[in-house]
Amino acid sequence: MAIRVDNTFKKDMEKYGAGDWNHCFHCGICTAECPLTEERFIFPRRPIRQYQLGLKEKLETNLDPWLCYYCGDCSAKCLQDANPAEMMMALRRWLTSVYDWTGLSRKFYTTKSWELGFILVFALSIIGLFAIFLPPAADLFTESEKFVNEQGGVMINSLAEGVSGEQFLRIIHIGDWIMAVIIGFLLITNIFSMFVKTVLRDNSVRIPLHSYFTEFWQLVYNFITQKNMSRCEKKGYWIFHLLLMTGYTIMFVVVVALLPWFQTEEVYKWYYLQRILGYYATFGILLFLVYAAIGRIRKTDIKFKFSHPSDWLYIVMLGLTTLSGIILHSFRLLGMPGATYIMFILHMAILVPMLVIEVPFSKWSHLAYRPFAVYFYRLKRAAYQKSAKTIPAFAG
Repeated sequence: MAIRVDNTFKKDMEKYGAGDWNHCFHCGICTAECPLTEERFIFPRRPIRQYQLGLKEKLETNLDPWLCYYCGDCSAKCLQDANPAEMMMALRRWLTSVYDWTGLSRKFYTTKSWELGFILVFALSIIGLFAIFLPPAADLFTESEKFVNEQGGVMINSLAEGVSGEQFLRIIHIGDWIMAVIIGFLLITNIFSMFVKTVLRDNSVRIPLHSYFTEFWQLVYNFITQKNMSRCEKKGYWIFHLLLMTGYTIMFVVVVALLPWFQTEEVYKWYYLQRILGYYATFGILLFLVYAAIGRIRKTDIKFKFSHPSDWLYIVMLGLTTLSGIILHSFRLLGMPGATYIMFILHMAILVPMLVIEVPFSKWSHLAYRPFAVYFYRLKRAAYQKSAKTIPAFAG
């Protein structure tokens, strides 16, 4: 069987963050150091070797980069400064663009003007849509009592002019669902593309139908717990990442699926479940952002030493979303309708483009690709074991 070699692949990978790390001679230290390594599993050497040889088609079918949780131990111990951890991160960015049928992910990763341009267009569109419903500016400040409830908090749904608070909330909720459907469609179709490339096109194994059901719990379990990351030597990174993932997931579900329960005219006491979930999500996301930002500024930890522009854009966008949400909540509690409504629009102008761009096309998509990679790998391993063949054991 002929294998196609792409001599330009290394040059192309530089746009995804692959530096001049071509010194690997496969001594095996990274494999010995990786806590996810088991007998006969040469992780992470196989994808690095495929990268060096320009075997793009082989890499497209390889799940190994997603099984790496980027603890950085392999790079710290590498004698040749080949930086296998950062190389795996660059391969994940590239694979994200490979799975994306729209081609936008490649544009966003390789040309920052594309991503920044999309963010600006979405932000201005959101501001323009809200401006249609915005009451006269004078009313927001001179007739503030119309927008404050009995508890002294701003009635957030009374923003719209000419419609009731209930109608305005319904409009926002419909918009939420439209956005969720678009994001879900893009992400699901990209995951299906991943499935086709990594499972269906693997002619070396035939997966029984029942395995798709018996192994499905691995997908759910790894998404919720990020268990494999907990095997890394530095447990703190797993904890911060778990807080980020659970905080983001809770906020996404609450804002999209449970908005009428979450965004109410009445400001509930701090101990109500509605506010506890919001505070937990904010705390988890903010704590991880501080940890990641300080790490990338100081560059003392190997996994933060090198940063692709997408790493910083992700931190900035998520940070602005979180901070604008905190300020919005504070203005609302203080009974300041003018400031609340202005911050509400700014918050949505940051949140919407972040979700639409980051979730299906960029950094946030990794939260989906990783557990699905574990699931697909389990499917293949179960099939190999059933057929009495051997497959490298994966620590999952």
